[in-house]
Amino acid sequence: MAGKAIPKFETDKASNVPLWVQLRDRFVFLISSGYYEPDEQLPSVRKFAAENHVSLNTVSKAFMALEREGYIVTRHGSGAYVRGKRVGDDCVSEIDIMTEDYVRSCLERGAGLDDIPRFVSEVIARLKAESSEEGESSHVQS
Repeated sequence: MAGKAIPKFETDKASNVPLWVQLRDRFVFLISSGYYEPDEQLPSVRKFAAENHVSLNTVSKAFMALEREGYIVTRHGSGAYVRGKRVGDDCVSEIDIMTEDYVRSCLERGAGLDDIPRFVSEVIARLKAESSEEGESSHVQS
């Protein structure tokens, strides 16, 4: 992170809200308010945890939630970045997030980018066949 100070994180110890959720909510505010801009790198989990005296697991859990919810994207070996907006989008659609999660999951399991469309096509063909079979069975008369 070049030039931007890591924001201090103050916990509400009286709150019933888990610490990782408080942290996630703080980052959502910082991203939504424009403190962090699209494609800007966030502090590393390690550095944020050390400077704010929070466990690595707590920060990791908050970052995983932020990624799952579409606020950030993790670039392997490079860190976490605020998800950039595309022209005309006010927010990233849930389907885009699920698709990216699926593709990343395939890559983490050793699949290549060229393999993934084939996987999707095979699933679509299977679902169409199942749908067709269900349609035929509902038309069978006794």
